[in-house]
Amino acid sequence: MALLEVKDLRTSFFTDAGEVKAVNGISFTLDRGKVLGIVGESGSGKSVTAYSIMQILASTGKITGGSILYDGKELVGIGERGMKEIRGNKISIIFQDPMTSLNPTYTIGRQLMEAILLHTSRNKKQAYDRAVEMLRLVNVNEPEKRMKQYPYEFSGGMRQRVMIAMALACEPDILIADEPTTALDVTIQAQILELMKSLQQELGMAIIMITHDLGVVAQLCDEVIVMYAGGICEQGTADEIFYNPRHEYTKGLLRSIPTADTAGTKLQPITGTPIDLLNMPAGCAFAPRCDAAMKICMRQPCPRMEINDQHRAACWMNVKRGVENGSITLDQSAEGEKGGDLDA
Repeated sequence: MALLEVKDLRTSFFTDAGEVKAVNGISFTLDRGKVLGIVGESGSGKSVTAYSIMQILASTGKITGGSILYDGKELVGIGERGMKEIRGNKISIIFQDPMTSLNPTYTIGRQLMEAILLHTSRNKKQAYDRAVEMLRLVNVNEPEKRMKQYPYEFSGGMRQRVMIAMALACEPDILIADEPTTALDVTIQAQILELMKSLQQELGMAIIMITHDLGVVAQLCDEVIVMYAGGICEQGTADEIFYNPRHEYTKGLLRSIPTADTAGTKLQPITGTPIDLLNMPAGCAFAPRCDAAMKICMRQPCPRMEINDQHRAACWMNVKRGVENGSITLDQSAEGEKGGDLDA
């Protein structure tokens, strides 16, 4: 049994302008000890997916459908009392900016101990010892001294280490890291990623890494989900996504990464702007920005197709490729659509 199973999850925000379907029917599983990367541009639904799992959505947000199973237990509809037992104890989250997550008026020690006392049965002395132990685990020097200091006395990297310590203090099965290195410089980013990698191996926990940095994904993740406009456009192992991308959006993301081969040349950004979630197109959400878009892309969303047993993608280009090599017939591919629709 998968540790976490998300089925057809749908989350909307209800605004004065209308319903924004921020997460629109996504499904995935997470096994124990695995690292799952969720990538995509800003506004693709990555963070909302995490907040839906934790059920910490803004007041205008609501899970409108689907299922979230943690170790076989349904979390959707469990209520705030039920989620209090899950948050921190079973599933923890690290946010983008540690300075906005830490209370500037409390010492680091008090905040760490508060989390431990809230989610475990430890007394104050045991909570203090655990807090010191966690600071030492995340390589914070002189932890006893640091316990008495305030967030402003820490650098950005050290604050993020404190957030990781706080998230891991109650030994969760799953750690959700929502762009944990975005606010840090490149050197500190590398240190934090190396720390997370070593902790994951040491503690055997599962991680959901949410990021727009494909370099982070390549370094840490076993499996990858590529999101666009609230949906999953491609899903597979890290090797499959990086070396055999089968959705035009994924290919665009990969083209935009600087490499040794592209040194001195202009990077190729994805043209156009991200989709307006209040005005979704009838077909593929990426079609208006896709250089390879065909007639059918504009009219009908493509179901996710199995490329192999480790890889699925929702792109009509795979159907076209299958038709051309004879592995797919037209009545299989487009449910009666004319072959001309598979032309640009």
